[in-house]
Amino acid sequence: MLKDFVKPVEPGEEELKKELKEAQEKLASYQMEIKNAKLPVIVIFEGWGAAGKGSVIGRVIKSIDPRFFRVRTMTSPTEEEKRYPFLHRYLLEIPEAGKFTFFDTYWMNEVVTQHMEGELDENQYKHRVRSINTAERSLTDNGYLVMKFFFHISKKEQKKRLDDLMEDKNTRWRVNDDDLHENKHYKEYLDVYEQYLEDTDRAAAPWYIIDASNKKWAELQVLRFLNQGIDTALKNHSLAAPIRQNIFQLNPIPKLSEVSLDDKTISKEEYDKELDSLQKELRDLHNELYRKKIPVIIAYEGWDAAGKGGNIKRITSALDPRGYEVHPIASPEPHEKSRYFLWRFWNRLPKDGHIAVFDRTWYGRVMVERIEGFCSENDWQRAYNEINEFEKELADWGAVIIKFWVQIDKDTQLARFNDRQNTPEKQWKITDEDWRNREKWDQYESAIDEMLQKTNTTFGPWYILESNDKKYARIKALKIVVEALKKACKEKA
Repeated sequence: MLKDFVKPVEPGEEELKKELKEAQEKLASYQMEIKNAKLPVIVIFEGWGAAGKGSVIGRVIKSIDPRFFRVRTMTSPTEEEKRYPFLHRYLLEIPEAGKFTFFDTYWMNEVVTQHMEGELDENQYKHRVRSINTAERSLTDNGYLVMKFFFHISKKEQKKRLDDLMEDKNTRWRVNDDDLHENKHYKEYLDVYEQYLEDTDRAAAPWYIIDASNKKWAELQVLRFLNQGIDTALKNHSLAAPIRQNIFQLNPIPKLSEVSLDDKTISKEEYDKELDSLQKELRDLHNELYRKKIPVIIAYEGWDAAGKGGNIKRITSALDPRGYEVHPIASPEPHEKSRYFLWRFWNRLPKDGHIAVFDRTWYGRVMVERIEGFCSENDWQRAYNEINEFEKELADWGAVIIKFWVQIDKDTQLARFNDRQNTPEKQWKITDEDWRNREKWDQYESAIDEMLQKTNTTFGPWYILESNDKKYARIKALKIVVEALKKACKEKA
């Protein structure tokens, strides 16, 4: 892309000035349309050192009301940021619906730098590229406009600009060793940049190469592409995104109606004995997890009154409180609803060596949001694959993923509902929504069966906890968690 880049014809000074003014006004006029359409816009600036990315960002944003944009510079990751998945710190910065975020470098810089310095081998580099392509495609499928610009200048032009900056004591600080190293090894960097651009140039989020030899001309090129992208996105915004074919290995799992419940019981004596033994083992494993920096994600879904809370309590009682967090997931807050549905879960991931327990999860998209009409059919149909991709990214990071469906029958739920309704100290546990959801039991059961079938992957398996007897379900969950953690610790020497 860079090696065969042909410079576009630069207009004369008067024509450039005239077209630039028109392009700025056009971008300004798009603001209300973007807001009304709830179109989130991600604009990524990459390129050679001293190519003028910062100054062009400054010029472009002058056309936009400052209430509708943010500018972010993604520097090298801190030690704390390295304890999360690669995509984590980038996805947390995505804009809300109807707003812009401009990035002065995004994930390209980190990947290319680490690849050049040998921190990423070829396989690791390819995995990062796959992660980026998947993330960008997922964002565009969820209604984001992603615009990516690479500012291109020659080695000679870069050297001249670096020398000019170095000569002035007030601008010398803007030149660092990386810039000088890049210019000295221009050809090697050109090869790596070329490869990255080709690897991440996709129809949903293509690269635009900018001739950055002149700042005003560079600004006009950016505005031309940006305005075209916004115009197309606004026209396409109401159209449904394609449903992606699943590419992950799925394991068979029984339908809920096939799960036997009444024979899954345990005596109090056996329960007390097993509980004590398993919690001691889990306590020791937690220390090993921390030492080996293994992240753990335990996800709970299940019927209302199935016993999720008591189950979670028996697991967390064995853990060091400094090393875990329980996330009760309710309806999304306004700032969460204005971003794509997985954003609030990326925001709650544990760092390595820690455990995150989710009391309800991202699977709400294919259950309650589907049944109650809180999202479109296209949204929840796409979500199966998006969820599998999300969990695969976490598994590749090294996370242990354990997903529980807590199962009870309809009669047991009714008995527990009545008990809560008639016991003053338990009444806070029962709501009108619980009763409404119960009326849709058959609809939910059908949706749950589909969810289990389409997301029971090798890297993120589902476990059904038979919970007519809560004690039985608690012991089964503890056994599953202990075995999964023992396996992970053994595999990571």
